[in-house]
Formats: sequence, structure tokens, C-alpha cells
Amino acid sequence: MQSSAPVSTASPSRAVWLLTAAGFFSFFIFGFVDNLKGATLSSLLVDLDFSYAQGGSILFGAYLGFFIATLAAGVLADSMGNRKILILAGGLISVGILAFAGAGTFWLLFGAMLIIGLGMGCIEVSGNGLIVQLHPLNRGRYLNLLATFHGIGALVVPLYAGWLLNAGVSWRQVFQYSLPMAILLTLAFLLTPAPSKRAPKSTQQPAFDWQAVGKLGFTRQMLWFYAAIAFYVSAELGIGAWIVEFLQRSKGFSLTGATGFLSLFFGMIMLGRVVGSFVVERLGYVRSVLGAAAGGLICVLIGIFGPPPLAVFIPICGLFFSIIFPTITAVVSDVNPQKTNTILGLLFAAGGVGGALGPWAIGLASNGLGIQMGFALVAVYCLLVIGAMGMVQRTFRG
Repeated sequence: MQSSAPVSTASPSRAVWLLTAAGFFSFFIFGFVDNLKGATLSSLLVDLDFSYAQGGSILFGAYLGFFIATLAAGVLADSMGNRKILILAGGLISVGILAFAGAGTFWLLFGAMLIIGLGMGCIEVSGNGLIVQLHPLNRGRYLNLLATFHGIGALVVPLYAGWLLNAGVSWRQVFQYSLPMAILLTLAFLLTPAPSKRAPKSTQQPAFDWQAVGKLGFTRQMLWFYAAIAFYVSAELGIGAWIVEFLQRSKGFSLTGATGFLSLFFGMIMLGRVVGSFVVERLGYVRSVLGAAAGGLICVLIGIFGPPPLAVFIPICGLFFSIIFPTITAVVSDVNPQKTNTILGLLFAAGGVGGALGPWAIGLASNGLGIQMGFALVAVYCLLVIGAMGMVQRTFRG
């Protein structure tokens, strides 16, 4: 990994752990900013008199940016290094937050969300790529721990946003107050030295090779991985974006209660990833994902269609959801030791498609069918994850 930072001030092992800590912090910011949208969406819709479809389209802007960034960041990270991409991510998120907090029209909000999405996509690719590079052993464990910090950020943000909104603070200020953390992300990687390279330049492949990427990234197995991660991201971000609205309109929850359930959802994801970091290595990656998707599906169905007291099963599904994304990432990095950043970029681009279309589709369906049936698309997404990973399992057996 290339870097302009000096390496003489820290031993390689110390630099590895400093970068690991910075990588974990990047995922905390990722989780915080990613779910700040859902926590403030209801207030934004009321303030600007937007429809569910318009709200879903604003969210689509974030994940369009995410998709674009994941395609580009994997290629750039293979040539420039993950650290530089993460510095860029902090700058993009900072600019996007400032623009979103000051925007007053649909298209300006859409554009600001697209910039934020670009930053989040850079974190997704290079945060995972950094951990894969630094910790080649037990990747499933370290990637689940990395994702745990996304869960911590996602857990904190509904409490943060709900407290400020209930105190009468505008959704715009809720975004503005999160700006210092985005700036700190940039500084964390600017001030962190890079470890020495593991291999000499003569043994490294060219930064980008269309033929190699086509051969490795578009196999039948990889296409099923792309489908699985796209539908999973649709499910997780669909819950993150719409659970507060669903609980208020369909189950009669207060704003405080609904945002509390959003926090509980991400708390369950965080807890599940801590436990899952030790479990997935023993059960096997594909088997773990299949079991988790099935458990999540059952919880979602109970929570959506059961009486209001059983709505607690929606956040409980986070225990099962927790391991799916990082475990898919781990198995893909294991089966693709070459051009790993680029392949992960393609994988996360597929996740970006799910993140863009999944919550957007829920908004559209809710406009026509009501919020309950629109939110029920989350269960459909879970079922499709099971189907895609079942096909992945068949490719290993074949």
C-alpha cells in the first residue's frame, strides 16, 4: 500500500494496530452517518412537505453515490492504497453533510446525499480492504469486529438524533453537529503512519487488468454473491431507513419509542457481530449466512404482521442480520486472493445497488399499498438472500 506518510516513527506492528484502530473508527463514522438519514427522515418529510416517494428518492441519492464510489474505489485502492481512499472519504462526507444541512430543495438534497454516499462507498471498500490487508489470518473474525463498529455508530445515532429532535432541534442542526466527527476521520488517516509493504514491488501485479477482473469478478459464483449482498443490504438499510416511520404509522409508536427500536436494531447487530466474530470460523461462512438469513426472515415476519407488542422482533432480527455482510466479505476475499480490492469493490457496488433500490422500493410501495405492505418488502429481501446463498453453496459443492 502506497503512502506519503513516513514509516520510521512507528514499528510495523505498531503501525498495523494504529491503522486497524483508524479503520474501526472509519466504520463507526460510516454507521453513524449512514443511519442519520433514517433517524431524521420523518422530520425532514414533515418540514419540507415531501412524500414517501420523494423521501425514498433522496435516500436513493446516497446509495447511487455509494454505488459509484465502490466501483471506483476498489480500482483506486489497488493502485493508490486504502489509506488515501479513506482520507478522501472523510473529505467527501464533510462536504456532503454541510451541503445537506443547508439544502432546501429536493435536487440539492439529492445531490448532497450523493456526495455523502460517495464517502460511504470509499469507506466500505477501503475499510474492508485495509483490514483484509492487515490481518490475512482469521479474516472472518476481524471483518466482523470491523462491522461491529458500524453497529456501534448505528446504535448511537438514533439516540443522538431522537434526543435532539425531541428537544426541538432542527434536523438540519442534527446533521451539522455531526460534522466534527467526519473531519476527525480525515485527520485520523492523515496522522497515522502506514505499515511497510508485505511484498516487493516486483511481485505485485499491475494496478488494473480488465482481463483478470473479468475472469475473477464475473464467474457464476460471484454473480450469486453479488445478488446475496445486494438483497441483504436492501433488507438492512430498508429497516434502517423506514422502521421509525413504520412503527409510528402502523404500530402506534411515539417518536421516542420508534427511534429507540431503531437503536435496539443496531444494538442487536453490534452484539451479534461480537459473538459472530468467533462463531463463523467454526460453523463455516456459507452455512452461517444461510442460517442467519433464515432467522432474520422469521423475526421480520413476526414483527411486521404480529400485534404491536411483537414489533420487538424487528430489532431482534439484527442479531441474525449482524454476521451476513462481513461474512460474505470474508468468503469472497478468501476465494479471490488476487485483485482483492477490485473484487471487493464490485461486491460492494452490488451492495450499493441494493442500498439504492431497496429503501427506494419500500418508499414507492408504501405510497401505493401503505407503509405495512411496503415495509414487508424487507421479508422478501431476506428470502432472496437465502436463495442466492443456496446457489453459492451449490457452486462450492459442484
